Amino acid sequence: MPAPPKLTRLPMKPFKTLDQFIMENRGALSGLFRDLSSAAKIVSREMNKGGFGETSGENGTVNVHAEQQQRLDVFANDRFISALESGGECCIVISEENEEHLRMNAEISKNARYIVALDPLDGSSNIDVNISVGTIFSVFQRKSATGNATREDLLQKGTAQVAAGYFLYGPSTMMVYTTGQGVNGFTLDPSIGEFCLSHPQMLIPDTGLIYSVNEGNYLHFPEGVKRYINYCKVAALPANRPYTARYTGSMVADLHRTLIKGGIFIYPSTVSAPNGKLRLVYECNPVAWIIEQAGGMASDGRQRILEVGVKALHQCTPIFIGSKGMVTTALLFLDAVSECCPVEDFIEAAGNENKN
Repeated sequence: MPAPPKLTRLPMKPFKTLDQFIMENRGALSGLFRDLSSAAKIVSREMNKGGFGETSGENGTVNVHAEQQQRLDVFANDRFISALESGGECCIVISEENEEHLRMNAEISKNARYIVALDPLDGSSNIDVNISVGTIFSVFQRKSATGNATREDLLQKGTAQVAAGYFLYGPSTMMVYTTGQGVNGFTLDPSIGEFCLSHPQMLIPDTGLIYSVNEGNYLHFPEGVKRYINYCKVAALPANRPYTARYTGSMVADLHRTLIKGGIFIYPSTVSAPNGKLRLVYECNPVAWIIEQAGGMASDGRQRILEVGVKALHQCTPIFIGSKGMVTTALLFLDAVSECCPVEDFIEAAGNENKN
């Protein structure tokens, strides 16, 4: 009889869970990330129920910003706060859904080292139409040793962040985060219930072909923003223009695409919102640090987002964020208007965005 064929093993794809990755890279924040990821798994599960879940639809209430709350807004907020309070790593939570900061009263948490600021469900107005939404988080280390948090603890600049990230609830659920050592992405494997490393050392392209802005507000934008948008639409083959417009109304979804493919995301000031509408502490600061760590750029139109002074928990800011070349060009258009110079004087410098 002929010998049976030898079995050959297929090569194993490298496999690393979030916990394993964190412990290999100085795991001081492993407990906090465990708590955040546990809450995100529950939110992801609830999101996947769609219109069949008890948490679908409007909640009949508004948040501190007078925005209509979805039931999933409240659900996600409760899940993250509960996970952080019982985890013992977080003493204070700042949330978009709560007017004041929340002290963790559990004995295990009240003197913990970290403060977490979060937008529990960014883009929640898109839930009913099944567009990707997300959770954004920012982590600070408290300055006071024990007891109640001080004003100095709560109002720290973005440069003081020790971790920042987001969860994206889309066709797959992802976690993308930084601790100042680059940006890494993890995808939830529902078969084992673990986030696994899928996008190591993420880098944003130096330029891109997509601009993302709500052009429905065009008439209310500052003149420099209008001129930059017009520039994006003008055909110029050497510069790969016109660019493609993409805007979902979910910042996490738009920023994730920008991180992967390059581009620029703009949410400027308007006549009715002269300070912008996105929140500095738990939306703009964390995504700005992620994009910077990936090689991109984030500005409020005048200065680096991470350098903006924090005066209130729900402070708003304009934001220009994405590929470094494209953000630099957008800022040149703002400068041209503020300096009352012909925009043509800036076009040659603006063209540098596509020479990288």
